[in-house]
Amino acid sequence: MQHKTEHIYDVIIIGGGPAGYTAGIYAARASLKTLLIEGATTVSQITVTDLIENYPGMPEGINGFELVQLLRKQAEKFGLEIKQGDVASLAKEHHDGKEAWRITAGGDYLTFSVIVATGANWRKIGVPGEEVFTGKGVSYCATCDGPFYRDKEVAVIGGGDTAVQEAIFLTHFAQKVTVIHRRNRLRATKILQERAFANSKIRFIWDSIVEEVAGREFAEGVKVKNLKTGELSNLSADGVFVFVGLTPNTQILRGITDLDENGYIIADGNMHTSAEGVFACGDCISKLLRQVVTACGDGATAAFSAQLYVEALKGEAY
Repeated sequence: MQHKTEHIYDVIIIGGGPAGYTAGIYAARASLKTLLIEGATTVSQITVTDLIENYPGMPEGINGFELVQLLRKQAEKFGLEIKQGDVASLAKEHHDGKEAWRITAGGDYLTFSVIVATGANWRKIGVPGEEVFTGKGVSYCATCDGPFYRDKEVAVIGGGDTAVQEAIFLTHFAQKVTVIHRRNRLRATKILQERAFANSKIRFIWDSIVEEVAGREFAEGVKVKNLKTGELSNLSADGVFVFVGLTPNTQILRGITDLDENGYIIADGNMHTSAEGVFACGDCISKLLRQVVTACGDGATAAFSAQLYVEALKGEAY
């Protein structure tokens, strides 16, 4: 059955982060009829990043929200159409004898190709009290909530780049930041480790996990378990910031494209997925490094692959 639509797009991009907007820049600049659908109830993680200091050509660094706004403005200059909506489904259809995809996101949109740039969300630790105190002392965004903890004590759970960078950021407000990590050394890059170790406001609890977030109306502390000794201890904390990895936003792709054991989309070097006409880029794909610079590279590649696919589909390949 062919659904009635006002028109068909060459490319629809799902997701409004660096990967999605870079794909939008390249696709629109190639004169493809392109729509980008931003999540209505979700935002790109990069928009809540206080400082990006390793993006090439920006030696002074840039705020994540500002970077996304610059990418959006540049994409709009090339004619990218942008709508807000949460994508509910993706289904294969035919249009004038050609393979196409119908996307439902508060309305129906038909397209010859899809670029998935849905990113990922912060993973939760899944302990008692975490859900209860989310927004009441438990946070996944230091940039958003750090100012609420001026002159207070906070705990940071995690040991990667994000956890350490956010711990450093929190020292601008909190009087003490305790980093709790399940191993005896950090995974963060060397320069971030050096900055954290040199900061007198930061201390570390090694080889330990949080077993519970405790409190009454608001979080008041965490129960910590030492993984080597089994010893339990209580740590007072007005705020608990969780940075223990990511969960990809790929639920709508289940049954459509191949996913790895962690739910990330499997894409080749040209951003092709296992579904014909569907490409993927950024933090939602299975890959080694998830950074803004790699997301942008993925987005550019996905857009070019989509361009070649659509041109071949239309019989316009050079």
